[in-house]
Amino acid sequence: MVVQVVLVHGIRTSATMWRAQVEHLANRGNPVTAVDLPGHGSRMAEEFTLESAFETIDSAVRVAAARGPVLLSGHSMGGLLCIEYVGSEEPPPVAGFIAASCTAIPRGVGLATYRVLARGFDSLPDRGMWLTDRMLDRILPDETRADFGAGGYALDAQDMALRSLSVLDLLAALHRIDAPLWFVNGQYDQLRVNERLFMRVARHAELIVVPRTTHHVTVMRPRVFNAVLDVALTTLEASHR
Repeated sequence: MVVQVVLVHGIRTSATMWRAQVEHLANRGNPVTAVDLPGHGSRMAEEFTLESAFETIDSAVRVAAARGPVLLSGHSMGGLLCIEYVGSEEPPPVAGFIAASCTAIPRGVGLATYRVLARGFDSLPDRGMWLTDRMLDRILPDETRADFGAGGYALDAQDMALRSLSVLDLLAALHRIDAPLWFVNGQYDQLRVNERLFMRVARHAELIVVPRTTHHVTVMRPRVFNAVLDVALTTLEASHR
């Protein structure tokens, strides 16, 4: 059976951030679904809640699982949500999992600092988008720069989403994950803070660190991330023959 892929974006962005991966997977022959979480992208008018976010992920996974084994990949906030989802007490039908840029526990001083910075950006003219655009222009290649924000930026959902993440029990979820797991981090990613802890707790994890790369590993190094997808897909294809 052909491996199906489900992609979950990070905070503020949308399914469009995965366009390079969607194209790669289509060329490879693997069906792919890139979801929009509530409050993001095509669902910008909706309120973000953890319950609706998990429902979105679960619905996409179960539809895909009816056609074949599922590789789930989440970036940043999407990765944190997927850790909790894949490691739930009743495991969902996920055959393999790529967790990108999300090896940090979203609690305490780190989360509080992130929320303060986000509110500071929000208070700037144009809600700080001029500064965000300048930064993204510098670090993202032309091939993915437009894709990253093509679905719009979920500025209104940001603080609610950040606040919601504090209830996740990621270490317990990681310990329960029984599927092949790949952590993918950029060398300069600020969310590498609990990387070693995550690797100790997760029982079936491999760690891939992409040199000279920041938090935006999927769009900053799309070909490298596509190669990681190929590794995961080849692994799952071999185990499901």
